[in-house]
Amino acid sequence: MDLGIAGRSAILMASSRGLGRACAESLAREGVNLVLNGRTAADVEQAVVELREAYGVDVRGVVGDATTTEIQDALLAACPQPDIVLLNGEGPTPALFDSITQEQWAETAQRSMIAPI
Repeated sequence: MDLGIAGRSAILMASSRGLGRACAESLAREGVNLVLNGRTAADVEQAVVELREAYGVDVRGVVGDATTTEIQDALLAACPQPDIVLLNGEGPTPALFDSITQEQWAETAQRSMIAPI
């Protein structure tokens, strides 16, 4: 299916492995140029090479914790005007819904939404 997004640019946080990598691959398949992110240089470099070779799109990598200002600045330097931004990252520690404290909710929101924005 053609989503009509070929040629667009995307920043994807935490995208060198797992679900983030799957999202990156889906966008690359559609012809979207990517800036990938992860905390492990080897994982980021491998994803960059594999996606670039498989889909022929421009793929760049930024290694580091995307919740920090330094890495957020590096992501924007690599793609100053993204069309797509994926705020991916680790979620809260698994727990029963009714046992999650207000502090845990706040920490999760800070780590997964507020810091990347």
